This record gives sequence, structure tokens and C-alpha cells, in this order.
Amino acid sequence: MTISTAEIRSAFLDYFARHGHQKVASSSLVPADDPTLLFTNAGMNQFKDVFLGAEKRAYTRAVSSQRCVRAGGKHNDLENVGYTARHHTFFEMLGNFSFGDYFKKEAIAFAWNFLTEELKLPKEKLLVTVYAEDDEAFAIWEKDIGLPAEKIIRISTSDNFWSMGDTGPCGPCSEIFYDHGEHIWGGPPGSPEEDGDRFIEIWNLVFMQFNRQADGTMEPLPKPSIDTGMGLERISAILQHVHSNYEIDLFQALIKDTAQVTGAKDLEDKSLRVVADHIRSCSFLIADGVLPSNEGRGYVLRRIIRRAVRHGYKLGAKDIFFYQLVSSLVTQMGEAYPELKSQQATIERVLKAEEEQFARTLERGMQILSDALENLDGEVIPGELVFKLYDTYGFPSDLTNDVARERGYSIDEQGFEAAMAEQRKRAQAASNFGADYNAQLTSENSSEFTGYEHNEGMAEVVELFNQQSAVNSLATGEQGIVVLDNTPFYAESGGQVGDTGVLKLLNGTFRVTDTIKLGNAIAHKGLAEAAIALGDKVEAQIDTARRQAIKLNHSATHLLHAALKKVLGEHVNQKGSLVQPDKLRFDFSHFEGVTREQLVEIENLVNQQVRENHDLTTRLMAIEDAKAAGAQALFGEKYDDEVRVVSMGAFSMELCGGTHVKRTGDIGLLRIVSESGIASGVRRIEAVTGEAALAYSQQQSQQLQGVASQLKSDVQAVPERVGQLLEQAKGLEKEIQQLKQKLASQAGADMLSSAVEVNGVKLLSAKLDGVEAKSLRDLMDSLKTKLGSGVLMLGVAENQKVSLIAGVTKDLTDKVKAGELVNFVAQQVGGKGGGRPDMAQAGGTQPENLDAALASVSTWLADKL
Repeated sequence: MTISTAEIRSAFLDYFARHGHQKVASSSLVPADDPTLLFTNAGMNQFKDVFLGAEKRAYTRAVSSQRCVRAGGKHNDLENVGYTARHHTFFEMLGNFSFGDYFKKEAIAFAWNFLTEELKLPKEKLLVTVYAEDDEAFAIWEKDIGLPAEKIIRISTSDNFWSMGDTGPCGPCSEIFYDHGEHIWGGPPGSPEEDGDRFIEIWNLVFMQFNRQADGTMEPLPKPSIDTGMGLERISAILQHVHSNYEIDLFQALIKDTAQVTGAKDLEDKSLRVVADHIRSCSFLIADGVLPSNEGRGYVLRRIIRRAVRHGYKLGAKDIFFYQLVSSLVTQMGEAYPELKSQQATIERVLKAEEEQFARTLERGMQILSDALENLDGEVIPGELVFKLYDTYGFPSDLTNDVARERGYSIDEQGFEAAMAEQRKRAQAASNFGADYNAQLTSENSSEFTGYEHNEGMAEVVELFNQQSAVNSLATGEQGIVVLDNTPFYAESGGQVGDTGVLKLLNGTFRVTDTIKLGNAIAHKGLAEAAIALGDKVEAQIDTARRQAIKLNHSATHLLHAALKKVLGEHVNQKGSLVQPDKLRFDFSHFEGVTREQLVEIENLVNQQVRENHDLTTRLMAIEDAKAAGAQALFGEKYDDEVRVVSMGAFSMELCGGTHVKRTGDIGLLRIVSESGIASGVRRIEAVTGEAALAYSQQQSQQLQGVASQLKSDVQAVPERVGQLLEQAKGLEKEIQQLKQKLASQAGADMLSSAVEVNGVKLLSAKLDGVEAKSLRDLMDSLKTKLGSGVLMLGVAENQKVSLIAGVTKDLTDKVKAGELVNFVAQQVGGKGGGRPDMAQAGGTQPENLDAALASVSTWLADKL
């Protein structure tokens, strides 16, 4: 009986759990605490700080099945997906880990016993590699496991020596390979034929035992550790007796469903593999909060979606199809990853919207590429064209590369990168970032924040800066920064602006205009209204009215975040915020505009929580306990082991270090002022609270009263009265348009008498006054009918622009082309154009040349005839 992929995953986790390992859930594909990674690409990513000693866990052994994506940055398998047996954008990495607990002997035994005893793999089918200098690992495999020496291969390259970076933890590896048999071409690792498919690596054991110094020396780690990884798809292929990962049960189900929704008949088509792979990475990325955009992770997601869509169309899909595969994926993987089930509707909506957007540009872009390939001299597509397709039509370069490879071409990658570099330069030149003199300042001090409980307090000056460096004092009238040993001033962070106020001295004050962080120090920026020196005692007093207004807006931001999730969906995540005294701004992930009805519902939900007047509570909790309790953590934020959890009833619970109201009723009222899109997949809401919200409501009421007065109606009748006026305006506009068309027709009829003959062909070339450009097509049709046979060239000058239209009756199009005529005239007025042989339009920017251009038409026509 064949074991399923789901059963293999469970067997792995259960085996190591029985051997004292803590089952740890897969972390997000978005490595929030590691800016060096685009996506989570290995099982050890979530334990990186544990290995480095910067984080401690309640366990020393762990096991996980980690979802991974390699489709951007350094680790990028995208272009190989679908063309090889084992490349994926999304894969699952099974791993067991030891944090200073067991080491080589136990790790090797665990791996060997799981493979041969639990999974029943034939021992004779397995061979291993060790780092060339790792005699210890070689001896364990030979003496403890009993593997013949000829099946233990020493490898001297970096393939068998792992490191986290140029410095830091590192160590030798031992890899386990499976032999598919002599009927498959390839040789063992280290041989000239090692790139063949006969011997496949299935498990890598990393022995972290050294700390590499900057000078290259290796110091033994005090607590050697273990990091392993085994690809679930690879081991499934072996146990299910197939050679390609795409032949395992999970992929076969996805491939069959892909064939069904696209209409594909050939189940061996590589495009089926591409789509089946890509639905996994796209769905999991969206479930983890990534939305399609034009930069960063969102851009990688967009590339994968568009690649999948194009392959779907190659398979025969006639309509939007990709989102329909989410339900198939949920059937296959929803039990192991419940987030797929809970976010299925959101994933489907995002994929559908993105495919619909791409469909509008795909046909045009493909036509341009096909035309270019037909006229291409050589087999390399110029980088400028690749860039144009990317910049104008949204074609990622790898998509163009896919099409090129299928048709026997390659792309000029250097030329494309050069064009991209030029674009980046233009973007940078268009930006104007002001230099902040604090950017290079650092502080070795640490300040205690007392502002949760107090608005004022005594403190000592422990550090001073002018605009360049640390100083011992600041003179009267000098700008600078003051660092205190303790302070009630909140330093700008988490979207909340810094406090303002005063530091009172014996002989004057230091006026604080902003508060920022310098490392662990709280720094007060401002103006010394009296001399201040190191060691001075000051009384720190914040601007309490300003702080209170900030509190209202910060607490309202938490309620707004929770309300957005309830109304729009769990995919909503904070992408940025600004909490000021006069307003709040909240940026969030969402793939479409928020409707007016949804905004009303969101606003009502927040104000309901305000009226219920919940106590606001704060608790210090272990980070894992806080997340388990349901506290909302923000992507991109780095949290300590102990975090501050801010709760408002059962409605909102977030990790936050900011200042807040005591009860939700203190907020008074929230009014949403605006909602807009600021980037692809990112929306922004601006809102006001408290007195500002009351003032906003009163202002709206006064404006409505003013409108009612102008309309000579009461407030309740304003919508009906405005509707009536709009209908009247539409009617008047229609009448005006009809009159203009009538006048244009009359003017055209009057012009017929001015037609001339050129070599026996009637020509009407004229400038029209008082005729709108948008009336030209109808006028042209009318004049051609009345003229019967001939050539017409009409021009209109308005608002410093020229509009041209040329017409040729059907009986003359074999001799005269309207497109050529209109282009001839357009070039004389600073434009260009084209169209059908019988009618063509153009524009220009030089109305002063129109009369002469129209006069030259008779000469041009004579040459044609």
C-alpha cells in the first residue's frame, strides 16, 4: 500500500515527538524578524536567533514541517519550475533541531532509523556524504550505523560545509542520498556524472560546531547544535515509487484539477506542472499577508501569478481560471495548514482580481512580443524590448524569458538590467529626501521610560549632542539633543509621534520639539533656552493636552484595525500607521477599494466599542503566550521575549508599546475622513477622534446646511434636489451636443462647395472653427456620404492642440490611404497618427502651422495620383 504525502508528514513529526522533540508549527513565509530574507526558505529560519544565542526557548529539541518559497532574491528556482523533476517555488521542509542538546551521533541515528525503520527504505539504496575533514561523522556512519566505507563519500567543497554567513555559526554537513537505480543516468555525489538523476539527495544534516571569526579562524561553539532538512516532496516521490516530484499524489490531484479547469487533454504537459506548483506558492503567500504589488514580496507574488496564468492560457483556458484551483489545494493541504481553509475566500478573491487585471494587458503584450520575434535579426531579444514589456505591459522579465525559451530565443539580460538601472536612477533623481543629522548619532546609554504612569518627573542629563556629535554642554539658543536617565517623554515608534514639552532647569528651560530613540536611549530634540550641561538635574514635563490627543488616536487605531479585519477579512494587516495629536493614518493590506457601505460599517463598529466603554488593559507576557492568546503581531516588527499586550474588551488585542486611554469611552467619537489606495494592494484610511471628530461632524453639518440654503430646500430634501438638478444638467448637455452636431453638419454642408478637383479626384481640405474634436468622426461620415467620391482632410485647433481626421471614399482607397494622408499633415503640426485606409485620425501641438499644412494637401494628393 502506497503511503500518502500527508501520512509521511505526520509520520516524521510523530517520530521525533516520541523522541523528545517539541512539535513547532510552520512559521510564516514572511520572515518578519529577518530583513536579510525575502521569504522563509528553510526550516531553520525561525530558529535562527536560538542558534545564535539571542533567543531562548522552553525546549532544546524541536521538529517542524516548514513551508518554504524560493522564487526571488538569492534563492530563486522560478525559471526551472515545470522543466525539471524537482524544482518548485513552494515546498515543505521536514526538519529536526537540537539547540545544544544532542549532536552528530544522535542526529545520524535519528535520520537513519527514521528512513530505514519507520519508512522502510532499503538500506542498500542509501549512501551518504560527509565533509572531507569530518572524521568523526565518517566513523559514526561506518562503526555505529554499519555503512560500508565505499558508501561514505568525502566531499571537500562548500556543498558539505554550511555557514550562516561570512562570520558566525558554521559546521560540516552529512547528506543522505537515494539511488534510483542503474536504469537512470547519473553518478554518485563527487563524480563527473553527479548532476544526473540517479542519486538524489533526500536529507541534509548540518552539524553546527564552530563560530567563524572575521579573520577566518574557527572557534568551537560551547553548545554544538543540529539543523536538518528533508524535502517532503522528494521523500514522497521515493516512497510512492515515482521519479518526479510532480508524480506524487498531492501534485497529481492538483494537475488533474488544473487540466479540468483549463481544458487541457495532455496530462504530461509541463504547463500543468507550472500551474500546479504556482497555486501552492501563491495561495500560501496570500494566506501569510502578501498581496500582489510592484515591489518587494508583492512583486514576486505578481510574477508567479502571471506566469501561472500564461501557462494556463497555453493549456487552453479561455477565461479566468487560476482562482478556481484554491479549493483543490485546500482539499490536499487544508488539514495540515488550517489557514488555507480559513482564508480560502480571500485567496480566491485576490487571485481572481489579479488575473482579471493581467488578462487586460496579456494579449497586447504577447502580440508585441510575437511581432518583435518575427522581425528579430538573430536569436537574442534586445534588453530594451524586455524592459518595455516589463515597464509598459507588466511583463516580468522571466515571463518574457519563458516565451523566448519556448521559441528558441534568449534575452539580453545585461541590456535589461541596464535599462532597469536607468529607471532606478530616474526614480532616485525624482525623490528629494532631506538629510537628518541624527541619522549617524548613536548612544551607549539606556533611558527608563516612566510615561505610562507619569506626565512629569525629575531626571539627570546623561548625554548631550549638538548637530554633529556628543558634547559636554549646549549654550543658550543652541539646537541639540538631551538624553536623560529616565523620562516620561515617549520616543517616536510604532507609528506614534514623539512627545513635546519642556525640561525645566534652575535658570530656564530646554524646549522639546520632538522625542526619538537613539538605540536604547530616549533622546529629546529641541532648543536650549538656557545653558544645559552633563549632570544637570531637570524636571521633565510633557505637553499633557497633546499627549492626551495622541492617546485617543492611538487607541482608536487599534479599534480601527480590529474593525477592518471583521468587515474586510483576516487578510487585512497593518502596513504602516501615523498617530498624531490631530489625526490618525492607518495603512493596511487590501486588494480593492473599500465601499462606502463598508466604511460606514467599520466606523459604526469602532464607535460601538467606544460607547461600550471597555477598560483598556495592559499585560506583560511571553511572546509565544501572547500570540497563542490571539494578540495581533505586526509584520516587520521585531519583538522581545517579553511583550506588552494592549487589550480593549474582547474586540482588540495587540502587541504595542505606545500610550493609550484608560477606557475606550475616552475616545468620544471616531470619524473616517478619507479612504484611498496608496500602492498596489495597500489602502489608507485617515480618521479623527475626540474634539477633532466633533469639529469634523459640525463642519459637515454646516456645509450641508449651506448647500440646502443654496438649493432653497431643507437638509432632508438635499439628495432629491441634487438628483433633480443633475438630471436637468444631463438634459441640457444633451441638447447642447445635438445643437453642436447640427451646426457642425451645417458647416460641413457649406464647405462642400469649396471642394476642388485634383487630377479628377474631389478634394476637401479645410480648417473647422467652432467644431469640437469629438464631433469629427460623425462629421466625416456625413461629408463622405454627401461627397460621393473623393478625399477629405479636416482639422480643428482648440486649447493649443490640433485634431485631424482624414477620409477616403471606398472607391479610391487603392490609390490613396487615409493613414498616410493624416500622418503627412500631422508631421507638420508636431504630431503623428494613423488608422484605416478609409479613415484615420491624428493629433498635434502646433496649431499655428495648421493652415499651411492643410493647404499642402492638394500637392501631396497630386503626387499620389
